[in-house]
Amino acid sequence: MTTEESKSARLGPFRLAPWFSPRPWGRMDLRPWYQETGKSEPVGEAWLTGPESIVETGALAGNTLAAVVEKNGLAMVGADGGEFPLLVKLLFPNDKLSVQVHPDDAHAQAMGQPRGKTECWYVLEAEPGAAIALGLREGASPDAVREAIGRGTLEELMQWVPVDVGDMVFVDAGTVHAIGPGVVLLETQQTCDITFRMYDYGRPRELHVEQALKVMRTGTDAGKVAAREMNGFTRLIEQKYFTVDRYDVAAGDATTMDGGVPTCLVALRGTAQVDWRGTEPVELRTGQAVVVPVSMDQVIVRSDDGVSFVRCFAPAG
Repeated sequence: MTTEESKSARLGPFRLAPWFSPRPWGRMDLRPWYQETGKSEPVGEAWLTGPESIVETGALAGNTLAAVVEKNGLAMVGADGGEFPLLVKLLFPNDKLSVQVHPDDAHAQAMGQPRGKTECWYVLEAEPGAAIALGLREGASPDAVREAIGRGTLEELMQWVPVDVGDMVFVDAGTVHAIGPGVVLLETQQTCDITFRMYDYGRPRELHVEQALKVMRTGTDAGKVAAREMNGFTRLIEQKYFTVDRYDVAAGDATTMDGGVPTCLVALRGTAQVDWRGTEPVELRTGQAVVVPVSMDQVIVRSDDGVSFVRCFAPAG
């Protein structure tokens, strides 16, 4: 093992600062999740594992996640080059998001991009009547969609689904979708930011109608996913690109998780310490991600006051 490989092999868990993305449909006040954003515009998304998210702890503090992966590819993701495969966000819609669609891997690679965008949403907050749009109504052809966009009636062709706290929703690439106001969502997705807007309620933003019609599918697997109780945690979703598990650790308790895959932990309530042998424990805080490199075979999460967190991880290799 070279000196550089030895250094990478000792890479421990580290916490990232959220990267806040202003959006016209976002909120000025993100409390109780965040006290301040440093932005003068409404914030729609907090990127917890974004390429530009800054490491807050340990010897890597001050580096971006992208730079850490570039320099420590084998230890971080199991391969040289590339990027962290999961982009985890918190979404804060104060208004309707655009009706949009994302490409799958094949369409994205034909555009010169490494991957498409399949995602899921875990509902953390939901006001009465909150809903999301998942897919097109049966019989909605591309021509009908194009015509509805021109008339401003595309919402009428969408399948609207009510959501409550604790729902997990799968949104595979090619699904025409939208998010209504009154929710806070934890989004786990492939690291890809290709979005084709189809309709935006008259907001002065660019639309990508023809690109969207090429990548959309009239029938998809999108929908709510039933949780499964496992040994010590709840499996919220398990799909090709990601798995999301929820852990609820009582005050004074701990839980142990196997490593070996690109992983991040996000606290939803409370705080905890993420331990790995030979490294300084890292505090897991509400609304922030702790990244666990693939070189770590196991981590322990301990909490004095109790914590609820999700573990989002990508398949090995």
